[in-house]
Amino acid sequence: MKEKLSCYIIEDEYLAQEILEEYIRKVPFLELKGTYVSPLEAAAQLKHDQPDLLFLDINMPDLDGLSFIPMLSPKPMIILTTAYDQYALKAYDLEVKDYLLKPFTFERFYRSVLRLYQEQSPRYNQDKPEERVQPQSEPGYIFLKVGHRIQKVAIRDILFVEGMKDYLRLHTPTEKIMTLLSFAKLEELLPPQDFARVHRSFLVAVNKIDHIEKNRIQIADQIIPISETYAEGFYRMLKGLQ
Repeated sequence: MKEKLSCYIIEDEYLAQEILEEYIRKVPFLELKGTYVSPLEAAAQLKHDQPDLLFLDINMPDLDGLSFIPMLSPKPMIILTTAYDQYALKAYDLEVKDYLLKPFTFERFYRSVLRLYQEQSPRYNQDKPEERVQPQSEPGYIFLKVGHRIQKVAIRDILFVEGMKDYLRLHTPTEKIMTLLSFAKLEELLPPQDFARVHRSFLVAVNKIDHIEKNRIQIADQIIPISETYAEGFYRMLKGLQ
């Protein structure tokens, strides 16, 4: 596990720069390597240094943050910082690590970077006691730890699963269930022929899909993006079901 994550800021607002710099100074496992006001100004240095983490604004002159992300090679972990929430779906497509809406508190910032730091540790990715679930005892159901209780969930009711930082949120027609569980562990419990990972943040029930258009899945009233990472495997799975 790295002692520190090297990071850069690309932000054209001076006050927002100052806040990010102050937050980073408070976190012992972050090391700020530079602050820039535009992607064009930062591009050469990022390619040379290959930092671990980039704090990136979206609305900037010359080149916006979302257009800059596909140009990054290699791509660091990216946390978007913006005052606008309408770019969240596009951000999912670009597989950013988090989406911080300004003004965000230090607590919200710290939760975000702590999760990324912990993910670098092999020990963190091993089974944690709170992630363990009760064995399946009845066909068609799984049991999940939800808060201080173990909840029985009918597999047929699951529409899709959404990654929510440290939690997963299972969407059903009647409720949303939050559980402290990884996608990998949940996929072990679900029948693989019925569920497909389509994005780092989404797992869908294939038989609940209404339609697919332009790499977007419609399930009930929810639009779910299909990322490049999972697209080939997902479409191959659909072809095999025909």
